[in-house]
Amino acid sequence: MAPFLTYEDKGPQNATALPLVLIHGHPFDRTMWEPQVAAFSAERRVIVPDLRGYGASPVVPGITPLSVFAQDVADLLDELRVPACVLGGLSMGGQIAMEFLRLFPGRVRGLLLADTSPVAETPAGKAARAAAADRLLREGMGGYADEVLYGMVAPYARPEVAAHVHRMMVGTPPEGAAAALRGRAERPDYRDLLTRVRVPTLVVVGEDDGFTPLPEAESMHAALPDSALHVVRAAAHLPNLEQPEAFNEALAELLTRV
Repeated sequence: MAPFLTYEDKGPQNATALPLVLIHGHPFDRTMWEPQVAAFSAERRVIVPDLRGYGASPVVPGITPLSVFAQDVADLLDELRVPACVLGGLSMGGQIAMEFLRLFPGRVRGLLLADTSPVAETPAGKAARAAAADRLLREGMGGYADEVLYGMVAPYARPEVAAHVHRMMVGTPPEGAAAALRGRAERPDYRDLLTRVRVPTLVVVGEDDGFTPLPEAESMHAALPDSALHVVRAAAHLPNLEQPEAFNEALAELLTRV
């Protein structure tokens, strides 16, 4: 049976190191992890899927809860015969990683939470996500991408990085992005879950991230029993692309701890 998700699976299949599975944020695709695939696939499998509704994966309109995204990732890992992994996610991807941990705790041996938040959506946030979903269906991704680009990356980001991020956003199918926004608005609160995480965890945040600012990362770090906090200088919401060397150094330390 062919996997539902489009994905990239690089690195030695017989490596003794645990596979690294990385989940992209909204509205991006698996290419946001290119620097990490390049850095870590020499010694271990690195698996990066396109979530449903993003990249080259199938688009399913309507509402896509985080639990569906997490189940899709689990199904992909089943197809690839990966029983356990180091799991990471950025922004919405971090929330999917937390949901995956809630549903499949035995499959996660290390956890990366980058520029994300464990807090349930507020009523105002739910209304804003619904309005954003309606707008994407009505107007497409172009205007939205133009508006948020220099929040996703810092205004001083390298032009080629900003261009890559913009390309991912405008290439996202509006139906998939809208379905994710509606599902994400209904997410549970993961703060209690974090207090029960028993695997090494890395919390990363860009110092200029306006979407999930440093206090969010600090509160997650404080809640997690075995975590490290790394603030990436000169980066906003996508430090893995803006400052890949610093991001990869922190991720390498997590992999060593695992």
